[in-house]
Amino acid sequence: MGNGMKVRIDEKVEPSKALVFGLQHVLAMFGATVTVPLVVGSAVGLSGQEIATMIQAVLLAMGIATLLQTTIGSRYPIVQGSSFAFIPGLISIGSSLGMAATEGALIIGGLIEALVGGLGIVGKVKRLFTPLVTGVTIMLIGFSLADVAVKYFFNFYADPSGASIPKAVVIGLVTFGTTVYVALKAKGALRAMPVIVGAVVGYLLSIPLGLVDFSLVHELPVVSVPRPLPWGTPIFDISAIITLLFAFMVSIIESVGDYHAISAITEAPITNENINRGIMSEGIACSIAGILGACGTTSYSENIGLVALTKVASRYVVQVGALILIALSLVPKFSGILASIPAPVLGGLTLALYGMISVTGLRLIKERVELNDRNTLIIAAALIAGLGAPQLPPEFLAHFPRIVASILESGMAVGAIVAILLDQLLR
Repeated sequence: MGNGMKVRIDEKVEPSKALVFGLQHVLAMFGATVTVPLVVGSAVGLSGQEIATMIQAVLLAMGIATLLQTTIGSRYPIVQGSSFAFIPGLISIGSSLGMAATEGALIIGGLIEALVGGLGIVGKVKRLFTPLVTGVTIMLIGFSLADVAVKYFFNFYADPSGASIPKAVVIGLVTFGTTVYVALKAKGALRAMPVIVGAVVGYLLSIPLGLVDFSLVHELPVVSVPRPLPWGTPIFDISAIITLLFAFMVSIIESVGDYHAISAITEAPITNENINRGIMSEGIACSIAGILGACGTTSYSENIGLVALTKVASRYVVQVGALILIALSLVPKFSGILASIPAPVLGGLTLALYGMISVTGLRLIKERVELNDRNTLIIAAALIAGLGAPQLPPEFLAHFPRIVASILESGMAVGAIVAILLDQLLR
């Protein structure tokens, strides 16, 4: 095997080793996956208890999604986690229409994604998403989250009065510094876990500074099963569904890229059938996530990196990781500890994390797009439109039809539309 895989995709691993390797997969995706409900929940104004409920739902949904992906989906060793692409849409829908509308948008969007995969449309639409369009869209996801990261850093959501700014800055800087140090300087297995190490250090520092509230952890039961539709009966709002469809588009593009990456690393063949089934299973998983009150799911590049690092490509190992996620979702106290992570800790983490998303898009453009006059112009127009449209004040957006207004609120959607149109028109 050219890439020196020690364990092939369909090989079994002895249970004790599978447990260790599976846990490693959970740790690799954990920081990012839990960040999504924490960010969305805080920005929408959910209580600690509600955020804990959302985290519990996310762990269960991602465990189920991973099992689907490795059995009826692409059957590659791919872990599914919460997608950052959904954050801006979920925040805008949750803030304006409530969490029941996010459930509805995820359920319908997931069914549409499942159809796109099941009917083999992915291969046909793929040509619209050139590296130029994809690169700009991914850059805008990171940019659209910039204000969220900075508001966390200064503890704005939890304390708009600004009384806790000095403590918040200290915690944010220490968390950021630790995360960067581990990512760049740590040795061995530790280097693969900068988000987890940063979060632990920031959390421990927040306790003596009085920014951690443990009351929720005491209240929550040790064991309980997440119940469906925690935010009430789903609301199916057409503008909410359209807002999220752009996140689904980005998630599909990311996943198709991930399938190609894992097939190259593991030297497993990749066919249109693998891709279509993978996207179909992700769609089904998003609908399940909607029913559970969780966030949208996508394939995780972090875990593909882990397969390359450990040379263990076994599908069985990833399924053990999925079972660990499901087991964790049954322990609300654990979700309560995660929900009590103070905002400045998230600020320190997301400062680097969200920036990395934008840089991924930038790198894609640098490596795959020739920066001639035509392409530079398209990137420039798409970026300015995507950064500018969300700045329009709500009272001005009220003059537009609801669907147009909801698209204008999403920088990622505006940037993607401008890039696709110009890319096709300026041929």
